Parts: sequence; C-alpha cells; structure tokens
Amino acid sequence: HGPTFMANPLATSVALASTGLLESGTWQHDVARIERGLREGLAGAPGEVRVKGAIGVIELDHEVDVARATRAAVEAGVWLRPFRNLIYSMPPYVTDDDDVARIAAAMVKACESS
Repeated sequence: HGPTFMANPLATSVALASTGLLESGTWQHDVARIERGLREGLAGAPGEVRVKGAIGVIELDHEVDVARATRAAVEAGVWLRPFRNLIYSMPPYVTDDDDVARIAAAMVKACESS
C-alpha cells in the first residue's frame, strides 16, 4: 500500500475558486485594471518604479529600513514585502480599485519611511 493523503476541504475550495477565475477569462481585465491603478498610484514615488501586470515594484537607491517600512504599511492596513532596496506588491486579481490605490499609497509611504 502507498501513502494515504487526506484532502483539505478549505484548500480544495480555494483551488477550485482560483481555477474558476482563470477559466472565466475575467482575470485578464482585472490584471490590466490593477496595472493601471499601480501605475497611477506609484507615479510620484521616489526611486525607480516598475509595473508589469499586477506586480508593482519601487527600487530605491539605498537599503529599505524594513522595520519602518513595515510599520508604515501596517498602519495603512496593507501587507507589503520590503527587502534589500525593493518594496513590491502583487495584489490578488480580485483587488478592487480602492484597495489598489491604498496599496500604492502604502508603498510610497513605506519608501518615505526608509
């Protein structure tokens, strides 16, 4: 007999919902919408801004003060991934326009805190 695996009902539901979103084709519209929102929200950010699809990155010319940047993001109610000289975000495709704007504003604020 081989190993027995138990399915996780929550993980299965999430996987099916995610697959459903991909199959519906609406994700392409959502990625383009998020890309526009990130470009607009990050336009005045310090450093080099790169946006590709639903990925936004601010590259600074110095190391990010991770503790201060994280504090600024948490105060804005946003989770970001600052490391080295980068602050980036990859919002889920279901993120609405208001939240994309809030994420971009938190990224800029995190840069100002570094």
